[in-house]
Amino acid sequence: MSAPPVVDLPIEDERLAQDVANGLAAVEKLLRSSVESEDAFVTEASKHLIEAGGKRFRTLMVLLAAQFGDPSAPGVVPGAVVIELTHLGSLYHDDVMDEAPVRRGSPSANARWDNTVAILTGDYLFAQASDLLADLGPELIRVQAQTFSRLVQGQIRETIGPRGEEDAVAHYISVLADKTGSLIAASGRFGALLSGAPSDVEERLSRACEAVGVAWQLGDDLLDVASTSTESGKVPGTDLREGIRTLPVLYALAADPSSRLAELLSGPVAESDLDEALTLLRAHPAMGQARAELDAWVDRARTDISGLPDIPAKNAFLALCDYVVERSG
Repeated sequence: MSAPPVVDLPIEDERLAQDVANGLAAVEKLLRSSVESEDAFVTEASKHLIEAGGKRFRTLMVLLAAQFGDPSAPGVVPGAVVIELTHLGSLYHDDVMDEAPVRRGSPSANARWDNTVAILTGDYLFAQASDLLADLGPELIRVQAQTFSRLVQGQIRETIGPRGEEDAVAHYISVLADKTGSLIAASGRFGALLSGAPSDVEERLSRACEAVGVAWQLGDDLLDVASTSTESGKVPGTDLREGIRTLPVLYALAADPSSRLAELLSGPVAESDLDEALTLLRAHPAMGQARAELDAWVDRARTDISGLPDIPAKNAFLALCDYVVERSG
């Protein structure tokens, strides 16, 4: 069963919409077959998150970026699968580090089996991605290696936190750019390279996709505070309960370290204090500051997208920018 794209992105051009739908179906088919193993348990563990769903956002970025060259080029679908396998492998590892019991509405691999199985399954997905990547050429291998380096460095920097006099907000944004933005940037670059798009288009797409990725995560930060329902797919206040210092929290703590809100946000927020913390944070100027940061990243994306050739995929990228802003409220 094919997974839908990350958003119900209205693609007005019928041919582009059909191309994207066909591409998503082809990626889904290859994604599932690429993790098949002679060992039934390895196959089951590897398909665990694939079958749990997911939005295939990065796949969508590859397919849209490929429109600026030849979208039917033979490497586009395998390239999208490489990106998706890399993303999925990182999720298995993230759940171990976060001790997460649930992923995509289902028990995480570490909860269903154990940490060792989850870590090794993530490694297996990385290996399968490398196997596909070997047929795509040295340039793509280099892009993947550089991206993976950023992913790991971002995770390390998140784990150790800001050091010395490093600004907490700057540190947080740089972690988002490495952990989230880098692979989405690679998605745009893969689509451009594999379709034979011009080099200037490739650079614009990579920068725009990274900016969209950072903005998307900042939108999640805002939704965790502002949303009053589970429509976002996330229970409001989840980050606060876990003591995760997202951008609104960092701004609020910097504004007045001795306030009642800062006291509540100093660590994981107790369930009994959650309503108070959410009410205070929703009314705090920190929310406006975080929205402004999101808007700035979306504007960066729009600037690069505006210089792309005037084809339907350009309008689709611009529509995605609009959606990133709208979904954050």
